[in-house]
Amino acid sequence: MPKTTRRPAKPAAKPPAASPAKPAKRIAAAKPKSAPAKPVVRRGKAPRRWSAAEVHEAFSRFAKANPEPKGELEHLNPFTLLVAVVLSAQATDAGVNKATRPLFAVADTPQKMLALGEERLREYIKTIGLFRTKAKNVIALSQKLITDFGGEVPNTREELETLPGAGRKTANVVLNMAFGQPTMAVDTHVFRVGNRTGMAPGETPLAVELELERVIPAEFMQHAHHWLILHGRYTCLARKPRCEVCLINDLCRWPEKTVS
Repeated sequence: MPKTTRRPAKPAAKPPAASPAKPAKRIAAAKPKSAPAKPVVRRGKAPRRWSAAEVHEAFSRFAKANPEPKGELEHLNPFTLLVAVVLSAQATDAGVNKATRPLFAVADTPQKMLALGEERLREYIKTIGLFRTKAKNVIALSQKLITDFGGEVPNTREELETLPGAGRKTANVVLNMAFGQPTMAVDTHVFRVGNRTGMAPGETPLAVELELERVIPAEFMQHAHHWLILHGRYTCLARKPRCEVCLINDLCRWPEKTVS
C-alpha cells in the first residue's frame, strides 16, 4: 500500500493583534463651586445700655436748660401747622417759614387754601424742594379735611395719616404741638441722637421712636422730641458734633466723641 505523504499542518493563524487601546480621555473632575464667602462682620462689644437714672438725668438737664422748648415751624393754627410740616419734608424750617409767612396771610384754612388753588399755591412755595408734589398734596389734604372732617384737623394718628402727604412723623408733630399729646416725632436729628448716643438705638425711625417712648420718663415726654430735635440741630451735628458743649457728653456712649 503506497505511503501517503503528510503535508505539514499550516501554522494556526495568529489572532489579529488587538489594536492598542486608546488612552481614555481624562475628564477633569468638576471642581465643586465654592459658596460665596460670607462677609465677615466684626461686631464690637455692644455699648452698655443707658440706665433709667441716666435717661432721667439727661432729660432733667435738657429741661433745666430749656424749660419750654418750641418747634421752629411758624404756624397760626392746627391747619397751618399741618401744612408747614408737610412742606418741611426734605427742607429746612427756615426755608419753609420764609415761604409760608405770605402764604398763611392769605390761606390759613382748608377752604381758603382750596380757593387759592394749586397753581397759585406753587408760586408761594416754589423755593421749597419738591414744591410741585407738595402743592398737589396740600390742595388734596385741604379737600379731604373739608369732605371727611368738617374742615377741622383730626386729633388721632390714624386719621392724620389718611391725609395726602402726611405720614407718621407729620402726625406725631401735629398731635404733639397742636393737641398736646406726648408723641415722639423722629426726624433725621432725633434718629441720629438716639443712635449716636446709644440712648435709643434702632435701624428705622419707628424703632427709635418706640425705644424712646419706652425709656423716656412720662414727666418729660411732652417736650422730649423738641429737646432731642434741638440737640441734634445745634449740638449733636451730623458732621462735626460739638461734644465740648454737649449737656450729656458724660452720658453719651458714642466711641468717637471728642470729650470723655
